[in-house]
Amino acid sequence: MGQPSKPIALRAVHQVACAVKTPLMGIGGIATLDDVMEFIVAGATAVQLGTVNFYDPTASMRILDELPAAISELKASSLAEIVGTLN
Repeated sequence: MGQPSKPIALRAVHQVACAVKTPLMGIGGIATLDDVMEFIVAGATAVQLGTVNFYDPTASMRILDELPAAISELKASSLAEIVGTLN
């Protein structure tokens, strides 16, 4: 799937997050920290990196290393504070 599926997956996460109050996993086209943050603000409580692992096996560790700075930049103390803030 990869990048082409991202807009559809992002919309689906947002729509489901608006309809139900249950943890959601964002899947589809996630390859960068920006992608992760888009899914989190749309309502995902977790994300999965899939296709990116084939062409960039270091992506998961790089994103994990960058995540604390992104959370801090938003003046949040945890990722949970950011989940669903698009609404």
